[in-house]
Amino acid sequence: MQLRQDRAILAAMMRLHYAPDNASLIVRLALDELRLPFETVLVDRRRAAQRLPAFRALNPRGLIPVLETPHGPMFETAAILLWLADITGKLAPQPQDPARGAFLSWLFAVSNGLHADLRGLFYPEAIAGPDPAAFTAHTRARIADMLTMLDTLAGQGHGWFAAAAPSILDLYIAVILRWLALYPVGGTGWFRLVDWPRLAALAVRIEARPSVARAQAAEGLGPTPFSAPRYPVPAEGSAT
Repeated sequence: MQLRQDRAILAAMMRLHYAPDNASLIVRLALDELRLPFETVLVDRRRAAQRLPAFRALNPRGLIPVLETPHGPMFETAAILLWLADITGKLAPQPQDPARGAFLSWLFAVSNGLHADLRGLFYPEAIAGPDPAAFTAHTRARIADMLTMLDTLAGQGHGWFAAAAPSILDLYIAVILRWLALYPVGGTGWFRLVDWPRLAALAVRIEARPSVARAQAAEGLGPTPFSAPRYPVPAEGSAT
């Protein structure tokens, strides 16, 4: 019975609610790498569609992405990625794998720590308080420290990060490296990917994958979206 249910999930058409160059890009790449059937639904950020009742019915937090699955809508990037990895048995160590604990630790360190810090870096006015400049400096330092830890991790030979075959953690980091090079507009001079050479190599390796080529075409990401990114020119919607 469980096997039939799993096959039904894998064969079902999922719906990814996305905006170009948003966190939905990470989920798009994972779905493509897993060869799972999906269609996309644009969330038009130009009219703040993520805050409208129809979208909040799928994600009460009003954040992108949402993945509609046979079991209902899912939100939170790491939760979606982990669910996809678990139902397919790919892109992450499985529950019985001894490497599972370490992998989960880093996945959620990236999701709850690094990704959260990016929101503070990109939108300091929303959470900085009376001294946004000091807040931004502190946030940059926190991000740099985390990147240094990840660069070290990338050199430790784990099969689930910076290896020949990508994991959901690799996809997550590649997109974050893209954002750090581009956003906030006019405020990226502090970030130099060459300062983290193993992460730079990861970016080059990931952007050579067919899934990235398809994402480039779908979201107008340009030829080197992770190692030397440019601002997106999407066919529909807006990144901000």
